[in-house]
Amino acid sequence: MADVGDLREHVLGEVDTVFLFSPSTAFYERFAELDGTEVVVVSAENSMSADRFVELPLEFQDVSDRIRFGLEGALEAGLIEEGDEVVCATKIFDEEIDTLTRIRVDSITRSGIYSLFAESRAEPSVVRDVLELAIELGKKGQKGKPVGALFVVGDAGNVMNKSRPLSYNPFEKSHVHVGDAIVNVMIKEFTRLDGAFVISDSGKIVSAYRYLEPAAEGVDIPKGLGARHMAGGAITRDTNAITIVLSESDGMVRAFKAGEIVLEVDPEEY
Repeated sequence: MADVGDLREHVLGEVDTVFLFSPSTAFYERFAELDGTEVVVVSAENSMSADRFVELPLEFQDVSDRIRFGLEGALEAGLIEEGDEVVCATKIFDEEIDTLTRIRVDSITRSGIYSLFAESRAEPSVVRDVLELAIELGKKGQKGKPVGALFVVGDAGNVMNKSRPLSYNPFEKSHVHVGDAIVNVMIKEFTRLDGAFVISDSGKIVSAYRYLEPAAEGVDIPKGLGARHMAGGAITRDTNAITIVLSESDGMVRAFKAGEIVLEVDPEEY
């Protein structure tokens, strides 16, 4: 008959790496020298000078996103390999670590979330705000009807030089930022008209109704995706921006970086 000891052995036995998500220094020091097991710290800063560290720009309220980010970052840095068995220690209910999750690394499909947040020019919090806005639009639409939208985030000067206005710019000379609840209501209303939103590295909304003009040659997008996705991919190839695109046809949210799709999210499952 199984007991608690069996469960503990199932979770903790024979793991290659332990991930500590935002631990206190005291907590880290207790586990820093585990025999035969590596320890990786995933946190906003490496205040404990851990040898194996992944910077966490956001805490991610969704724990699965938090863990996925840490694992993808560790894979990118060569701290773990496909097939490794790892235990992730993170917090859900308390200020201190209170939850353990065992994962086989090859069961994690690389989503692109690490690249999108950690390797983009825009501030991570801005990327998060725009992504969440697109997901919310995907869930609710415009007055109950499906809507499409294109957000270009970062490197706003170059983006403006590679685009032209389709109509007046409602954000000209304004100093409003994405993420503000009132501003997001405005953005939702403006999605009724064509064109891209241009957002600076710091989250300032530079313009709406922009027609992106980069050449589409060499941009490979899946069949069935149209001009909005082609323009979104092309502008990220020619600038240091990223784009977050909400598809009106299939309702999916896709992020482009360096001309390629790096993240795909179904708003209904987010």
